[in-house]
Amino acid sequence: MPMPARITLALCGLMCAAPLALSADTGSGVEVRRTGAPQAPFSSAVWAGDLLFLSGTLGESRVPEGAPAGTPAVFVGDTAVQTRSVLSRIKKSLEDQGLTLGDVVQMNVFLAGDPKLDDKMDFGGMNTAYREFFGTAEQPNKPARSTVQVAALVGGALVEIDVVAARPKKP
Repeated sequence: MPMPARITLALCGLMCAAPLALSADTGSGVEVRRTGAPQAPFSSAVWAGDLLFLSGTLGESRVPEGAPAGTPAVFVGDTAVQTRSVLSRIKKSLEDQGLTLGDVVQMNVFLAGDPKLDDKMDFGGMNTAYREFFGTAEQPNKPARSTVQVAALVGGALVEIDVVAARPKKP
């Protein structure tokens, strides 16, 4: 394809995408609702029409038992344990919004290297826990998913997951 034709197609693609962004920003098209702590620098959940975007979720953290006052909380467990914790928290967040894990259409998984595994990511541990929530007899949905290894996650967490869910159409 000649260069001018490729440029024209690329510009057309950008122009076709622009109205969606404008309508979301101006409120004239897609309804956008945000939830989260007012002091947080981001929204924990954003509805854009029938799509719910949940921010990255981490697993359970707690201050070690018997630690001196002021000791920061640490994330509990290995990759599989943290993945179960993250997915349980996501399940609760979805339920708070009237959705289920079956409504998840996209998932991004961020894995940090586990120091107990020579800083290698535990993809197998994550998948073991993931299979307890997705692709089961009770919940057969398997969303589109990306999994990447990152250099580090906040507070030494091993797993962070964000999801996009779609509100089902009413019959």
